[in-house]
Amino acid sequence: MLDPSLPGDATLRSTAEELDAHDPLAVFRDRFVITDDTVCYLDGNSLGRVPKQTLSAVDSFMYEEWATKVVDGWSDWVDEAQSTGDVLARAALGTGPGQTLVCDTTSVNLYQLLGAAIRHNSTRKTIVVDAANFPTDRYIVQGLADTHGLAVVTLNNDGTGGPGAAAVESTDELITPEALEPFLTDDVAVLTMQAIHYRSGARPDIKGITDLARSRGILVVWDCAHAVGSIDLDFDGNGVDLAVGCTYKYGNSGPGAPAWLFVRTELQSVLRPPIQGWFAQEDQFGMGPVFEPTDSIRRFQIASPSIAGLRMVKTAFEMIGEAGIAAIEAKASMGTELMIQLFDAWLAPLGFRLGTPREAKRRGGHITIHHPDAKQIALAMRKVSNVVPDFRMPDGIRIAMSPLPTSYVELWDGLARTRDLVARGDYKTITDEGNRVT
Repeated sequence: MLDPSLPGDATLRSTAEELDAHDPLAVFRDRFVITDDTVCYLDGNSLGRVPKQTLSAVDSFMYEEWATKVVDGWSDWVDEAQSTGDVLARAALGTGPGQTLVCDTTSVNLYQLLGAAIRHNSTRKTIVVDAANFPTDRYIVQGLADTHGLAVVTLNNDGTGGPGAAAVESTDELITPEALEPFLTDDVAVLTMQAIHYRSGARPDIKGITDLARSRGILVVWDCAHAVGSIDLDFDGNGVDLAVGCTYKYGNSGPGAPAWLFVRTELQSVLRPPIQGWFAQEDQFGMGPVFEPTDSIRRFQIASPSIAGLRMVKTAFEMIGEAGIAAIEAKASMGTELMIQLFDAWLAPLGFRLGTPREAKRRGGHITIHHPDAKQIALAMRKVSNVVPDFRMPDGIRIAMSPLPTSYVELWDGLARTRDLVARGDYKTITDEGNRVT
């Protein structure tokens, strides 16, 4: 990927207007429900907007399928976790059919794949994770280690430590294959990392890390929750074998929508997940006394999927496929470049610090800015400036370009309002109301 080049001075609103005028994805904004055009919604990295077609798809399922077919509908619905997985894989993962399921949650899917990797490499007694990884991932690693009597190595790439904390060279949480190499010993069963770091927005060398781990006989489980739908993951080109992710961020599939898991074909008959559900049984409706797993991707499905949820995922990822993941990544790259240039001009002089790589190929669809008063500023952005970001401990504000519903002008206005809010000190009048969600 070449570093993006803006068509003019980032600090001029006309530059954002020009980007919108020449944006091949601009037409997709009208295909989302946007109830208030005065809001700068810059939190698509947490929860995407709802596509208009999703409302029709769910309504059609309720009235034309569930209401009329009732239980007979399962003859049509039973394999939708797989067919919807194929839609998602084709649109966003860069890989072929029969390797992806849309089911359960990212956490459950991560548990399944990590557990299967541990079982496969049963003579190895170490799991490697990084300190900047999403909390669920780190906690699941710790729980599996306790259950199986394994050691955890936590690569301390953000200074917070963790079980078996080990110092590692990193910038903006990124760990290079060269820095990782000493930790990938012949005792490591599995390594798990993020395809885009949830706080910093940094993008690791997926292929370099995967190739290195494979050369040591180590399985890698990639968490793509903050990547899918914003960058070209190119699973085939990068050699990814195992991955999980959600669908409700850049995937625009709705709060708590079903997640997905990916298992490359060659591993499907080899790995055995820890939760052996009836959907994984070869003769599923034989209801036999002994678990005899199928050798297909269904081996990793536990139980009945949410059909309404699958329809939301299918609708949203069909739109992503129509837009094209290459075009989506290009817009995310240009959007983050616009934000970084505005950060330099407007926010750095106000005491902010950038926590995201400047090199386009090393970041995803969001950036993180740091400030000692970040939590109060993020709250005031919502209450005073009509800008929606999110806050991440200890002092980070995340702002995102969600390529299909977000315009460049929306980004520009959001950063301009943030500049004015902090320059005037208006944020200091806002007090925390105790909302647990940030």
